[in-house]
Amino acid sequence: MEKVKDSKVAYYANKLAVESEPGLTTAQLMLFNHDLKPVEPERRQWGAWNFVGFWVADSFNINTWMISSSMIVEGLSWWQSWLCVWFGYAIAACFVCMTGRIGATYHISFPVVSRASFGIWGALWPVFNRAAMACIWYGVQAWIGGECVYLMIRSIWNDWRPDNIHNGIPGSGTNTVMFVSFFLFWAGSLPAIWFPVHKIRHLFTVKAYFVPTAGIAFFIWAIVRAKGIGPIVHQPGTAHGSDLGWKMIRGIMSSIANFATLIVNDPDFARFARKPRDALWSQLITIPVGFAVTSFIGIIVSSSSTVIFGGDPIWNPLDLLGQFLEEGGNGQRFGVFIISAAFTLAQLGTNIAANSVSAGTDMTALLPRYLNIRRGGYICALVGLVMCPWNLLKSSNSFTTYLSAYSVFLSSIAGVIICDYYIVRKGYLEIKELYSGKKTDPYYFTYGFHLRGYTAYIAGILINVVGFAGAIGRKVPVGAQRIYDLNFFCGFLIAGGVYWSLCKIFPIPATSETWLEVGDEIRNVSVAYANDSDNGYDEEVMAGGNGKGSAGEEISSKNF
Repeated sequence: MEKVKDSKVAYYANKLAVESEPGLTTAQLMLFNHDLKPVEPERRQWGAWNFVGFWVADSFNINTWMISSSMIVEGLSWWQSWLCVWFGYAIAACFVCMTGRIGATYHISFPVVSRASFGIWGALWPVFNRAAMACIWYGVQAWIGGECVYLMIRSIWNDWRPDNIHNGIPGSGTNTVMFVSFFLFWAGSLPAIWFPVHKIRHLFTVKAYFVPTAGIAFFIWAIVRAKGIGPIVHQPGTAHGSDLGWKMIRGIMSSIANFATLIVNDPDFARFARKPRDALWSQLITIPVGFAVTSFIGIIVSSSSTVIFGGDPIWNPLDLLGQFLEEGGNGQRFGVFIISAAFTLAQLGTNIAANSVSAGTDMTALLPRYLNIRRGGYICALVGLVMCPWNLLKSSNSFTTYLSAYSVFLSSIAGVIICDYYIVRKGYLEIKELYSGKKTDPYYFTYGFHLRGYTAYIAGILINVVGFAGAIGRKVPVGAQRIYDLNFFCGFLIAGGVYWSLCKIFPIPATSETWLEVGDEIRNVSVAYANDSDNGYDEEVMAGGNGKGSAGEEISSKNF
């Protein structure tokens, strides 16, 4: 054994190990490192306006721009589609604030939050799910960012197009021009991954000023070119009666599904909030307003395109910018360059926020000894490159269906976590025990897995399974289709309801009989077993705590 410890393998393994607390056991080294620990006061630098900038920046991206298009194509009028966006993102904002409050109060990330609901080791499965999805989305969003870079280059050098440049990678599913554009975006994103999360807020501040300004300029440019707002705003919807009602419900649910990943991982950012309220009203108001305004701009610009170029509306803003380039002219080219640069920055910010940081945080939890957020972010970027995202996007309808269906899995995770925190535990968490591998500690449950949480999670998925089969083309009963139309709500409510019922029948430890959030007293938490007396809470503040254990025993400050 000593030979192994003194070997070169051990030497380099220790060199690769990331920053952690000394004195941890082997089990704790799989549960803790600097990026997983509760954020200390020095790094809590996100104020309310930082969250406003974050969501304003995130709302101006190509997916949001096109969010209403599918609803209008389905037969809704523009205002019915826009109403769905308002309702959908307002509901999504409520869910975001509920999960975000956990992070903002206790200053812990999604992987740590999920340990209370799924168990110390059981949390690894939902974390792996989220990490895998983030890597896939990173590649897809990077490919879209590459299309923005393609337009930037082409606005300077018009010969930069697939029909002019020899394709040196035949049979790859793409061509040299588009791959080089994609690679330039991918490589240009790497420096942004280097910065720690509490400092990356400056990227979103810059994006919040530049990108909406360019979007509004695009909006005005299209209206001026069309000499009006186009025919779509005068076009009535073709859906009526119950058909209209269910299409509007599907529109609302598609908006929520578009946010499913961010609902789950909002604690990854909210934990850097200075105060819990900084992550409340700023998110609750900015999310529906930002996404609704961007969607409205997309509707009007697409409507104007039918006048400018004739034919069907052009819903993809990049296709519309390409049409402007075809017309030629220095003014046109300059305008396309600026707007394409704004969309490039928009895609960069969205990819870092929704995918890179999320995947990095999740991978940190999967292998805390050797991975931190930065290393996890670079692994995510590498996976996004080698997965060849252009092949996934060849069959866009199928890909979109499967991605939307993934919200079913995430809604079950959110249902368990939110029910656990707000209803079962009433806001009370024992932070130090979330990093403990002891079998006697409250979040260890059964071999590290919380079977009540997993049962509820599976129940939330099963309610939507038949409807999902219908969504991919199988013949299923109408009732199953209607349940799937409400997939996020069904998964969330069933998972939450089953979890609450099981915890009522089989009570769990570390709960409170009254509402008791003790996160404000967290300072610098030490989790090593040798430092049990150092609990990271302010002892004087906690001495008067009125929390209750599951057996009704008073919880004193020493138990934290």
